[in-house]
Amino acid sequence: MSLLRLSALVVALSGMIALAWSNPTMDDYLHFVEQELSKAIDRMDHGTPTREQQFIRQVFQSQSRKLLESIVRPNTARRNWGIVSQYETQIGDTKVIVLGLGGRFIPLQGVEEATLKIGRMAF
Repeated sequence: MSLLRLSALVVALSGMIALAWSNPTMDDYLHFVEQELSKAIDRMDHGTPTREQQFIRQVFQSQSRKLLESIVRPNTARRNWGIVSQYETQIGDTKVIVLGLGGRFIPLQGVEEATLKIGRMAF
């Protein structure tokens, strides 16, 4: 085996080890969902009075962890393939599919619709 091939193999294996080590956990996924909900609340209809927006934000901030633990976690299946994980969450009739790779999340399906549904469930 040539030195070039051996070097390429070492680099590829190192990359795979780094991806496996940074593969997101379920808690990382819940944090991602919490951030997406927070973004959705920030994008709220600007026709809503400011006092109502502040109330909704305060309720979300104080109850977001309970909401995630009671609605999102029990309805989520994680498929761990070592270097990448697939998270599938069923919220009502909406299926959310997100890939976790290298400590980041890549939404594939249903994130916007589910974010709105979870937000409505909270209030």
